[in-house]
Amino acid sequence: MRLPFIFLTFLCALVFAACGSDDSESTSDALLPAKPEATESGAFPVTIEHKYGSTTVESEPKRIVVVGLRDQDALLALGVVPVATTEWFGKHPGAIFPWATDKLAGAKPPTVLTNTDGVQIEKVAAQRPDLIVGVYSGLTQKEYDALSKLAPVIAQPKDKVDYGSTWQEEQLTIGKAVGQPEQAQKLVDDTEKLIADTAAEHPEFKGKTAAEITDYQGYFVYGPQDVRTATLESLGFTYPKALTDAFPDEFGGNLSDEKVDALEVDALVWIADGDRTPAEIKQDSIYSKLKVSKEDRDVFVLGDDRLYEALSFPSVLSMPLLMKELAPRLSAAVDGDPSTSTDQQG
Repeated sequence: MRLPFIFLTFLCALVFAACGSDDSESTSDALLPAKPEATESGAFPVTIEHKYGSTTVESEPKRIVVVGLRDQDALLALGVVPVATTEWFGKHPGAIFPWATDKLAGAKPPTVLTNTDGVQIEKVAAQRPDLIVGVYSGLTQKEYDALSKLAPVIAQPKDKVDYGSTWQEEQLTIGKAVGQPEQAQKLVDDTEKLIADTAAEHPEFKGKTAAEITDYQGYFVYGPQDVRTATLESLGFTYPKALTDAFPDEFGGNLSDEKVDALEVDALVWIADGDRTPAEIKQDSIYSKLKVSKEDRDVFVLGDDRLYEALSFPSVLSMPLLMKELAPRLSAAVDGDPSTSTDQQG
């Protein structure tokens, strides 16, 4: 069972498993980032506010280290390859997911850092960064202060909980930091249009309730602040009040057996990467009694499913895959026909 991934996503604790990716401290020219698409006129200097104050980036950064967990996609979308990334899950070369590998444009994958025991300050220093980004992060004041001695640091938003930034905030903030605010805005606008178009193609989602869950220690439901919930809501679904009442300001939590009827939604997405198979979950003595199970309104996303990574890693680069793969399966869940398959398509 992928406990480090679950603990971080759900509880925002810095508990990560050490991964087998390259952890080299090399700073050879082969790791230099690809040239950005175009630094916009008048983009520098730029001052960006965040949880620990504000940071001014005086000129175009050349060596960017990512200490956030999703920030690499925002950089790659702008044609900027970081010299180092911080791995969350997936064990992909350079911590670059499949939907983003073409954005490397022939460059060597970044050095991969871990966050098992916090930010690896010495290994960050070894990369000789001129900018450090941690928008989707849980940087502590101590870590921020230490990193700030190495280079300007862009930390998590000041008005959000740790790991609470949206993919839009990540793209726009990083766009400013690398001198491409207008291009970042265009990427966000185009992606939001894609989501809106997908929602328009599926009017059956409007007003229906939906939630996402995993079988971690029973019934662990993703809360109203989780990125997966935001994705469902962007498609027209409503997060059920019973779950909002249970986890009003949280990323999620476990439902007791007595409250499991809160899962009676129109579509329930299971992140089924735990110890039980979908068949075993369906046969659960409690879940099997719910209408959502009896009427096959559940969508099971397994660890080898194309959707698995995209659901947890929303960005302008992953969203096309997410919309293409998720919407048809949700449609099958809410169509009232139990015979319609909600399994992975194709």
